[in-house]
Amino acid sequence: MKAHKDLVISIVVPVYNRPQEVTELLESLINQTNKDFEVIIIEDGSSVKCEQQVTDSKKFLDIKYFYKSNSGPGLSRNYGCEKAEGNYCIFLDSDCVLPNQYFDVVKRSLTNNYVDAFGGPDKADESFSNLQKAINYSMTSFFTTGGIRGGGEKLDKFYPRSFNMGLSKEVFDVTEGFSKMRFGEDIDLSIRILGNGFKTKLIRDAYVFHKRRTSLRQFFKQIYNSGIARINLYKKYSESLKFVHSLPSFFIIGVLLLLVLSVSVSAYFIFPIVLHIGLLFLDATIKNRSIVIGFLAVITSYVQLFAYGSGFLLAFWKRVVLRKEEYSAFKNTFYE
Repeated sequence: MKAHKDLVISIVVPVYNRPQEVTELLESLINQTNKDFEVIIIEDGSSVKCEQQVTDSKKFLDIKYFYKSNSGPGLSRNYGCEKAEGNYCIFLDSDCVLPNQYFDVVKRSLTNNYVDAFGGPDKADESFSNLQKAINYSMTSFFTTGGIRGGGEKLDKFYPRSFNMGLSKEVFDVTEGFSKMRFGEDIDLSIRILGNGFKTKLIRDAYVFHKRRTSLRQFFKQIYNSGIARINLYKKYSESLKFVHSLPSFFIIGVLLLLVLSVSVSAYFIFPIVLHIGLLFLDATIKNRSIVIGFLAVITSYVQLFAYGSGFLLAFWKRVVLRKEEYSAFKNTFYE
């Protein structure tokens, strides 16, 4: 599909036990300045359904609802794309809220410079809680991600993420969509998109407000699983692993070593940790104009670094050292 003038967009959203999130997402879709799209909600085996929220939105949106047994978000997105009538699918997470101009931005960008797949960044809306804003900081800051998130990605080989990702039906047909991976399935698909010669790009102005997890425990679990997924991706595509992906693991080892040395040798060994905390606090406080968010951002940043690093190290041990397969290594974590 290379025609620009007949771009027909289908929005695909997998949902699992999150009706309140769906309410907010649908409200933001209703408020779009350009509503020339269909919406497909895939209920992925939820016990708490969002069917009523969908029904309430039918007078404002071209929306369809499907319920299926639980398979994880990737295969649910595939299910939705197969049901879509459009020739370009945009995938959104249920915890996203869109600014009013989102589809105007996307359609203008694809019309002026068509690509087979795109992704957009995420931001924190003013209405988000302080914790959500702190989590957003830790997920996009250079001090925590090394510049691989938050709109600082390289544009020559951009890997769209599924919370805000679009692709043509041609791409879907050639790649067969998302794999059975429970985590890292979006990067897996992006690798295959580029491997098949398709073009991708980052549309910087096509951002979404991403609420992410609303508690530190949920946030830790999400990022921990992302660390595991990075090694699983490495086992499938060895070239996908970059040095920056291993930095949180070295960070954990370094922090623990400095703490031991500060107790056993000299208190001065604690200085690098204090300096790092100070930089995080200052940067987050300035960017969010809030001392409270600055304080919370230190906590969420360390939660993120320790969660990702520990997941990465565990997966490295199981998959690389012990040479276990993905399913047997993480049966209890991902597949039960």
